[in-house]
Amino acid sequence: MTTMRMSTVRGSPRGLGVQGRRAHALGKAQARGAHVMMAAVPSTLPSVDFRVRVRDESIGGDNPFTWKTFTSEDYFKGKKVVLFSLPGAFTPTCSTYQLPGFEKNAEEFKKLGIDEIYCLSVNDSFVMNKWAQSQDLKAVKVIPDGSLAFTNAMDMNVQKDNHAFGQRSWRYAVVADDMKIVQTFIEPGKCDNGSVDDDPYGASSPENILKYLKGEDFDAGV
Repeated sequence: MTTMRMSTVRGSPRGLGVQGRRAHALGKAQARGAHVMMAAVPSTLPSVDFRVRVRDESIGGDNPFTWKTFTSEDYFKGKKVVLFSLPGAFTPTCSTYQLPGFEKNAEEFKKLGIDEIYCLSVNDSFVMNKWAQSQDLKAVKVIPDGSLAFTNAMDMNVQKDNHAFGQRSWRYAVVADDMKIVQTFIEPGKCDNGSVDDDPYGASSPENILKYLKGEDFDAGV
């Protein structure tokens, strides 16, 4: 499969081709002695429960929210979706490029047959709701995976204790149709306790996934 070139990649030099970016990301992690891990992604999206704070006007008062359990099936069953996951809400690349990029391109995704776009992160529902509010999201829906149930099942969990983050998700995206994963976009260099530079961004960008949906050359990552 032919791959595309992209210029906006955090943590690797601009202008590198796909293979060059992968080698750069892997090399930086390995140079620090990090053990680079390959993810064993399942063929279908994991079936887990998510605890979410939802608005309930019947409660009244200044904080009219209550807890509700949503399942993977509630989010993904019977739909063609883009799901992207990232290291954390309010973090720079996620807030400046990835999340607003998906929101900006939501209509184009819809025209290409995508029913919903979801952003998942290892954060609690309070944080994810506040992040969505701060980003003024109208199209992208956020999913809190604070206990890592989904992230672990996707084999995308990494340790970020060196930044006092604890366990987080590696940056990736998937296109799934009725829960079946039809394409993955996994950033290279997955490792525990990576440096600030060990967070490549390219394969999981909205621009790259749109290339895939249009049948153009794209970067599947690793």
